[in-house]
Parts: sequence; C-alpha cells; structure tokens
Amino acid sequence: MKKINNIKLNYIKLFTVISLLTGAFSCQDILEEDVISRIGNDYLNTPNGFNDGVNAAYSTLRMWYGTEAGNNFTVFGTDTYRMGSDGSWKFINEYTNQFDSRTGQLNQIWDEFYRGINTCNAIIERAPDVPNVPDATKRLRVAEVKFLRAHHYFILVQLFGGVDLRLTETLVPTKEASRASVPQIYEAIIRDLEEAIADLLPEMRSNNYGRVTRPAAEHLLGKVYLTKATSEAGSPDDYSKAEVLLKKVISDYGFILLPDFEDVHRFNNEVNDEVIFAVQYTRDPLTNGGGNNGHVFFLMEYDIQPGMRRDTQNGRPFKRYRPTDYTLNVIFADRENDSRYDKSFKHVFFSNRPGNFNTTFDTSKPEVSFSEGDTAIYLPGVEWSEAERAAKPYQVLTPSLYTDKLYPTLNKFLDPGRADLTQFQGGRDYLAFRLADTYLMLGEALFRQGKTAEAVEAINTVRRRAAFPGREAQMEITASQLDMEFIMEERERELLGEQMRWLDLKRWGLLVERTRLHNPDAAPNIRDFHILRPIPQNQIDRVDGGESSFPQNPGY
Repeated sequence: MKKINNIKLNYIKLFTVISLLTGAFSCQDILEEDVISRIGNDYLNTPNGFNDGVNAAYSTLRMWYGTEAGNNFTVFGTDTYRMGSDGSWKFINEYTNQFDSRTGQLNQIWDEFYRGINTCNAIIERAPDVPNVPDATKRLRVAEVKFLRAHHYFILVQLFGGVDLRLTETLVPTKEASRASVPQIYEAIIRDLEEAIADLLPEMRSNNYGRVTRPAAEHLLGKVYLTKATSEAGSPDDYSKAEVLLKKVISDYGFILLPDFEDVHRFNNEVNDEVIFAVQYTRDPLTNGGGNNGHVFFLMEYDIQPGMRRDTQNGRPFKRYRPTDYTLNVIFADRENDSRYDKSFKHVFFSNRPGNFNTTFDTSKPEVSFSEGDTAIYLPGVEWSEAERAAKPYQVLTPSLYTDKLYPTLNKFLDPGRADLTQFQGGRDYLAFRLADTYLMLGEALFRQGKTAEAVEAINTVRRRAAFPGREAQMEITASQLDMEFIMEERERELLGEQMRWLDLKRWGLLVERTRLHNPDAAPNIRDFHILRPIPQNQIDRVDGGESSFPQNPGY
C-alpha cells in the first residue's frame, strides 16, 4: 500500500530549524557554547516556522529507529543476539571497559534526543502566540510534540536512569543542569502523554500519514506503566492502568492483526492495519536523513559464497548481529505449529552468479554448479547428515556449520528498494508500534494482576495468527502453561530484532542474568551496573561542577 499525504520531512528546512534551536551546539572549543539548545530568531513564531518546527521534532525519531545506534543499544548485549564477525561497536555487546562515557553513540543518542526535546519545548511555549494558525491545529500539534517529548524522555530514563528534566525552552547557552529522579521523569512522561491523549485525533491513522494519533499515545503510555511498575517509581496500580490503555488500543480504532505474520514486514506493505505508529523514511536522499539502516545488520556473509554475489535483493551484509543458540533452539523450538521461525528468517539464497565452484562451508561434495536462479545456499534450520547434504546440488548450511559469518538471516528489515547494492541509507518506514506488541503487553499486565484467563486469551490471539494453517488449536496455551518465562520468550518469537529486547530485559530485572546465561560474548564481563548506560562525558563536562553536579552512573 503506497503512503499518501505523509509528513514531508525536508531535511534542508529541518536542518535550518534544528540549527536555530541548537545554534552553537557543534562548537566544541568553547564550553559555554557547547549546549543542547539555543534559539536563533523568530522563525518558529510564524505559521511556516511552527509547522517546520513540529516536523523537525518528528525527525529526531530517525536517530533511534532503524539506525545503527538504536539497534546497538537494544539488540546487542542481550540473550537473543550476539556479535557476528564484522563491524564496529562490538564492545557494546561484550560490555568491556571500552564501552565508557566517551562512546560516540552515547553522545549521538543523548544530544539528538535533547535537541528534539528542546524543539518540543519551543513549540509548546510558542504555540499560543503564532498568528494565523487555527487554535484546533495548535492544540493538535502541541499534543503531537508532547507525545514526542514523552517518548524521548522514556527512552532516556530507561537507558540512563535520572536525567536532566527540561520542560521549558532553553533560550541561551547554560552550564546549569542536574539529574532529576526517576520518579520525577516518569511523572513528566505520564503528564505529557495524558495531555496528548486528550487532544490527539481518535483515529487509526492521520490523513497526514506519519503523524501520531491517540492510539499511539495510549500504546506508549501502556508501555510506560508496564515499565514503571518494576522501576523505583513503581506503583501498585501501574499494571491496571496499563491494562485499560492497551484494551482501548485493541478495541477502539479498528486495528487488526494481519492474517499472515509474514505480511507485517513484507516489503512495500509498511502501511498496514496492524501498525499503530511508524517512523517515516523516504527514497529521496534530500529528505531521508541517515535513512533506515536496519537492512544491513542482521545479514550473514552470503555474498562471497559459490554462486552468489552481493545485490540489492539479498542486501548488504554487515554480519553485525548473530542469533544466539537460545534464540534458535529454545525460542524458536516449535517449527511444526508456529510459522514465525519460517517467516522471520531467510532460508534460501538463489544464485545470481552462474558457474562452477569449489564448495566452501559444505564439504559434503567437492564442487557445485549453478545457473541463474538455482538454489545456491539452503538453511534447513536442523541438522542433516553428510549423505543428505551430499545429495543436494547446492550448499546446505546446517546449525553445526554456523559461524560468526554464516548464520540465519533475519529478513524483517531487508530493503530491495535501495538505489544500489552499496547504499546504507534505506527508505523503508520503521514499524515502531504494532498491535501484536499491544496484545503481548496486555497479556503481561493481566498476568501480573493475577488475571490469568484473560492473559492467556490475549497471548493466544497473537499465537493463533502465528500458526501454520490448520495448526491454530495446537498453538493455543492453557493457564497452567503461562508464566513470565513464557511471556519473555513469546515476545521474542513475535518481536525479534524490533529494538525492544534490551529494554524488556532491563524492566524485568533480568538483563544481567539472562545475558550471562545465553550470550557467550557478553558473559565474562556483564555486571549489575550495566543495567544503566554511562552518562556521556560531554554532558558532564558541560555542567558547572562537572561530575559533582551531574554524577556519572555507578561503574563507569
């Protein structure tokens, strides 16, 4: 389905707007000017500036979703993904001392979210005085940026704990900052989302596709309560509040689980009735920012194998994230009834380089020969005997042959629409919130309240959709089978690779335990203090008093 009437995020205009809001930020040699936010003129006080400012606030989502930084901080260093052979940032997965307060991607995340926050603050404060914009439009746009501000603070508080809480526009460079408490951050997030919900459109999606509507804010607030419940800010009624919100998303707007799990992530089907909120990208390099890069990180090294070369259809293989044995053997153990292993991973590579070749990893035969389009590599997902492999005219990659270069490729983010085979900046929208996650969060909130029968039905709704045809009954679970372990695994069966696992493990209080158990790269180094990321040193250095005024997180 082709998107129409979407937000046009023109990065030439938006760069100008963000520059006005962060005018001296890039000047590193004068501490007083190295700040997150500064307003340069009155452009935001005009109707065009007001609109461009709102769009600029949306653009800061593109720093997190589908990016290298967003993936590294949510996929790496968990129980479900370890590192492949290539790429930088391995220390984020390994939790070595190299991962410290000067890590570049920490600064990127921190600075871009605070740029976005200050843009939101400016829009909220200036909206009443912008001329020639209807009051209803102002209320709607302010509600949108309150959602965005809450979103940014929600990511920050999960990654860093207490952070600088700024809810008014920063007009001049400042060296004053302090860390608000986690409860204070959550209070601000919840207030923003409650106010946003009141004024956002009560619709599945906006006619101006890409703008947030009420169900997205309700979904996010439901997740906020679910996360807050196990934090130091937790309250006894957090789960019941999450339940109410998530049920509204499911029942009030017309969202559906697509009948076929595979269609959710199918290329060119990003606008579909399961998606609650998507972060927009485009094919125009002038309006795409850094692009959606998720297509490169999960791929195995197919492109140097016999009969294969790199192309846009199969992708540019960074070999960054390799699924753990736990992912393949436990989470996706049921492949008879559950279609999600079959539909989440790529199993066949068809030859695009005809010829005769010596075999590489599959030595059950000395050589292979391919015509265009023949099967060149097959991953059955189970062991085959040498005789079974030898009988096939192609290489068979079985689990015992997996390496840090050769392993099952997650296919959710492949982007064959890129202009050429080397292009890093993909153009697919990133599906940030979808209904299957809503159901799974609802199941968890219900289970935590002891409402087991309702929780089972919420989770079975997702599982029935995931069944192979005719296997729906076999996919259903009973109350006796439901526990938190099952919920943890079900979330990855459905949401593997979708930038949630590190955050999920943290809120369950199991990041260290489960990563140590299932991720052999991380096991030697991960410690209890790793449940928080280090505060960027740049931020500490900006503040009068340094670390005494803006303390570093323990362990760094």
